[in-house]
Amino acid sequence: MKIAVIGTGYVGLVTAAGLSEFGHRVTGTDKDSAKIQKILAGGLPIYEPGLDELVRKNTAGGRLDFNADVGETIGRSDVIFVCVGTPQDEAGRADMSQIEEVSRMIAENLTGYKLVVEKSTVPVKTSLWIKRVISLYKKSDEDFDVASNPEFLREGAAVSDFLNPDRIIIGVETDRARDVLARIYEPFRDRLLVTNIDTAELIKHASNSFLAMKISYINMISDLCEKTDADVEQVALGMGLDPRIGKPFLKAGLGYGGSCFPKDIQALVKIGEDLGVDMNLLKEADRVNQARIGNLVNKIKNALWILKDKTIAVLGLAFKPETDDIREASSIKVIAELLKEGSHLRLYDPKAAENMKGVFPEEPPRVTYCRDPYRAAEDSHALLIVTEWDEFRSLDLPRIRGLMKNPIIIDGRNIYDPAEVRGLGFEYYCAGRK
Repeated sequence: MKIAVIGTGYVGLVTAAGLSEFGHRVTGTDKDSAKIQKILAGGLPIYEPGLDELVRKNTAGGRLDFNADVGETIGRSDVIFVCVGTPQDEAGRADMSQIEEVSRMIAENLTGYKLVVEKSTVPVKTSLWIKRVISLYKKSDEDFDVASNPEFLREGAAVSDFLNPDRIIIGVETDRARDVLARIYEPFRDRLLVTNIDTAELIKHASNSFLAMKISYINMISDLCEKTDADVEQVALGMGLDPRIGKPFLKAGLGYGGSCFPKDIQALVKIGEDLGVDMNLLKEADRVNQARIGNLVNKIKNALWILKDKTIAVLGLAFKPETDDIREASSIKVIAELLKEGSHLRLYDPKAAENMKGVFPEEPPRVTYCRDPYRAAEDSHALLIVTEWDEFRSLDLPRIRGLMKNPIIIDGRNIYDPAEVRGLGFEYYCAGRK
């Protein structure tokens, strides 16, 4: 069975490498030929722990290759995983133009039965449009099926998630499509949930939106803690011990970002509104998340009073640890607000600095990128934690204090113990803790 994976971003590359690790013959393809050329030259267009090794292993083993000719790759494949972007448009809906483009290319290269598998996060009923587009543009009477197989990959742990999934959802209309996907995921038959396509498409949006709500909920509780003597970390611990609630995603701070949660919760709101369903619960979760940035900036102002011409060290630019992805990162909004105030920023991130330079070019003294956190802290009036990289948890804080003009830490991710940091002589501001 020959498998094509269209799209070589975070989802596509991990999917291609993971399927080849299962023993399948996989070709990754992308209309962005520069990405393919970089992969063929031994590099990767993204950073994801363990992915480089997995790609190298399966390329060397002859199970994985890459081709810049999307049409040719489609034509010689039996199963086509669609892993292209569905970014948010101005109205908050998912932009489906790349899905339509791929559907037309599949139609033009339908050289026998093919199973088209939605891997991208798409609105419910997308399969109907894919089928319609392929049926309208195909040049032969060849048969095809469309199925949904949503991804549940966490950036920073995507390789592990793919190779050790907690569940595999497949939405199908025919026994033939079900059997093909069951063979592909044979090692995980005990974790396979088979549904109709609408259900599978909705599971992804529903899952991400629920997790986003959980994050906004604990941030609302954090705001309440700041008005009392309660500690949000202990509140979250007490809640998480209830197995019906669980510990994950009960972490107060700057809220959620990245390519999934902000986009998916707003897309689900639009889906519901278009169908006449009251989506105010999700709207409030999104509002609480967006308010995190203003709350943090207010804490910085409370610590420094005037931000104009103050030097602030910003540690963490990626939207989460173990990735170089800055899409919808809290850091972008924080940096923009501080620049409006006239601050001078010294920025550091172990992986995402180059990507951030495309948003905020280096412009000393307003924007300076530093090679390590200690350089960033030099002569700063405050140090701001935006991404909870493990590297920041183990900083030499006495050394940091000696480098700063003012020993002030504003911790947007609650990575330190307040008493310990204050015991080292810092002013320390965090979320929902005294």
